[in-house]
Amino acid sequence: MNGGIFRYPFQNTPTGGQMALSDLDCRHAKPKEKAYRLADSGGLYLDVLATGLRVWRLKYRFLGKEKLLTIGPYLTVSLVSAREKRDIAKEALFQGIDPAQQKRDQKALARFQGTQTVEVVALEWHATHQENWAPSYATHILSRLKQNVFPFIGQQPIATLSVQHLLACIQKVEDRKKYDLAHRVLQMMGQIIRYAVITGRAERDITVDLKGALKKYKKGHFAAIDAEQLPALLKAIEKNDARLFKQTIIALKMMLLTFVRTSELINATWDEFDIGKKIWVIPAERMKMRITHLVPLSEQVIALLEELKELYGDEGYILPSAFRKNQPMSNNTILKALSRLGYHKTMTGHGFRALAMSTIKEKLQYRHEVVDRQLSHQPKSKIDKAYDRAQFLSERTKMMQEWADYIDTLKKTA
Repeated sequence: MNGGIFRYPFQNTPTGGQMALSDLDCRHAKPKEKAYRLADSGGLYLDVLATGLRVWRLKYRFLGKEKLLTIGPYLTVSLVSAREKRDIAKEALFQGIDPAQQKRDQKALARFQGTQTVEVVALEWHATHQENWAPSYATHILSRLKQNVFPFIGQQPIATLSVQHLLACIQKVEDRKKYDLAHRVLQMMGQIIRYAVITGRAERDITVDLKGALKKYKKGHFAAIDAEQLPALLKAIEKNDARLFKQTIIALKMMLLTFVRTSELINATWDEFDIGKKIWVIPAERMKMRITHLVPLSEQVIALLEELKELYGDEGYILPSAFRKNQPMSNNTILKALSRLGYHKTMTGHGFRALAMSTIKEKLQYRHEVVDRQLSHQPKSKIDKAYDRAQFLSERTKMMQEWADYIDTLKKTA
């Protein structure tokens, strides 16, 4: 015994005074009519079966009972390896562990890990987190996995996923010149692998080894005009030379006046609006951050809602599809409309948010915190998070009306 480690020497005299086996003994062991044993040392012996198969086994006692551990066939397991495995089993016994049970547990774990593929773990990770995501975001993440991950490494057990496997997968995204997406897929895989580590199905987060491995790219922003270009946009919307549907024009105006996200507007239903209280309550399940959002309604937005009510009634979606009334307007309608108005690649639906943020702060002199809350951004500092999100509601209500009035003033001068 040395430092608590229990070891048996390779050369030892087995019970009965016989010398320990040599490799030559093992090689020349011939089958007989009945199986027989060639003893080595420390309970290790070679079981020579009538079929000619030779198997290493270890006889030991655990909790007062005699037990048997099958180590493996000779020559697959050499004499030296069999003795090493015997010593490991003896060390387990010294620590109060049954080596046969330990072997069964290891096999069961290996079988389980073999079924825990990247796809299985990723889908479980997605299901665990989707209740905290907006439905559209959850769908987007699942689509990203199905397109960029599952076809290439989806069936790889996550426990054996290597850096090279992951890099090859992400390089396929880079091959399509989707450099931004490649970085996003790597980030997503980091979250999935860390989930696997936490749940005991991976040893470590291998994505850290890919730092600097992907091609660099210049991160862009959603296209948006600035405050000086706003009068021209208002003029283009009012003139409507592109002959857009009336509901599309109303949608553009509502994007400008409320600066919500495109998905939040097109999926809005009439039951979310309280015209009397001049408030639009977007439920948490439709918000990116899964927090209920309040949008104060200006008189101008209420007038637009009345127009929509005359067009389609006050049930279901406020902006139904022009072709299927039970479905919302397409997510690309706003972007295509801006393109037809002459703002291809210079303005997007998301751009209305950036435009409102900069213009309201610059022209109407509102504090960043007030505009930021109206944009439904998650507070970043611990101090901000300590405050209720509705803290600035009175200021936001005043701001939204002033913003709508400011837009009307620009229309007159456009």
